[in-house]
Amino acid sequence: MRYSPESLEAFVQTVESGSFSAAARALRKSQSTISTAVANLESDLGFMLFDRTARSPVLTENGQRALVQVKEILGASAQLDSLAVRLAGEVEPCLRLATTDFWQADYHALLLQRFASRYPDIEFECMIAENEDVIDLLQSGRAHIGVLRAQQHYPPDVNVQRLQVGAEMAIYLHQDHPLARQAQITEAELSKVRELRLNNWVERMPIPAGKVWLASSYLLLLEMAEQGFGWSILPRWLTRQFGHQLLRELPLVGWPQNIQVDVVSSRRSPPGPAGQWMIDRLIAQRPD
Repeated sequence: MRYSPESLEAFVQTVESGSFSAAARALRKSQSTISTAVANLESDLGFMLFDRTARSPVLTENGQRALVQVKEILGASAQLDSLAVRLAGEVEPCLRLATTDFWQADYHALLLQRFASRYPDIEFECMIAENEDVIDLLQSGRAHIGVLRAQQHYPPDVNVQRLQVGAEMAIYLHQDHPLARQAQITEAELSKVRELRLNNWVERMPIPAGKVWLASSYLLLLEMAEQGFGWSILPRWLTRQFGHQLLRELPLVGWPQNIQVDVVSSRRSPPGPAGQWMIDRLIAQRPD
């Protein structure tokens, strides 16, 4: 029996999101479209995937068993699409990459040099985005590939692969602040200072109570921290390369931290050979 990819994606996304309405927002579809797709899948399978008597849909026992198989089907489909693109050999006319600020620029620059040499006639665009903004650019077709901080959940129409090298994040404060001169600080002491926090456009978080300023990129947070507006969590490489030696890394327990990084692409519209070449080099951490 053949199952609609849209139905499979709607099922997985409903599980990940917790409701049909949240799944609809994640997949950029109407709630009725998601509900119908799941109902059609249940009809094809011959059993119920969700118990709908509660306020939110709850997986049935059969639904839990089916979820494992559906994820495997979607994963195998993504691998087949990737193979088809590689074997077809027709290079795409343009490639658009959405990447995080905390991705290491030295490797990124070397990768682009190899890319330019191998695909000199391709139109290329690089955009800076973070977290859900990268996913939004991918799903809207604005970007073909994304590099971002590893997320706990991804929409089922997004193909995800883990990079071998992550990023180091630390807490920074202007060197003239009294806390920057201490040998050790506590979270209680830090909470009295304004926080400069990363935020995104897609799911804009409400401004929390207290001393918090928001910015959409780490470069903006770096500049704000150097101007003395507060402390911020920043990539170590970014602070070293683009900072002006005005910040101090704070000695707080649990910091610095290593952050895992993923490369993502669309399962609905997978990148062409040039995009696949870039993904392969990102995963291998080898630009040549």
